[in-house]
Amino acid sequence: MLEANKDARTWATVCHLSALLALVGVPLGNILGPLVIWLIKRNDHSFVDDQGKEAINFQISMTIYGIIAGVLVFFLVGFFLLVAIAIVDLVFVIMAAIKANDGEIYRYPLSIRIIQ
Repeated sequence: MLEANKDARTWATVCHLSALLALVGVPLGNILGPLVIWLIKRNDHSFVDDQGKEAINFQISMTIYGIIAGVLVFFLVGFFLLVAIAIVDLVFVIMAAIKANDGEIYRYPLSIRIIQ
């Protein structure tokens, strides 16, 4: 099922891309960006509600994985895991934004479903 509403597609895309706020130094911006968009627009469009939850769940998952990798830095393997997590996060966010812009539902891999 494709989302036909251009406004819904745009907000879903913005929701996914707002996770990149962490790259510009906003603490927990990867979670707060999608959370703010989702809270504001979830009642307007079911597509934004679905994709917002998906984006938030993925970013919470990546944060948890990052914390675990941060602990593993003491065993030296954490450095490599932190880089891998950052690359995976960036790639999947871009893929999700492209799919949302096309009106397609995107499901992140490796995501813990916290918000149903």
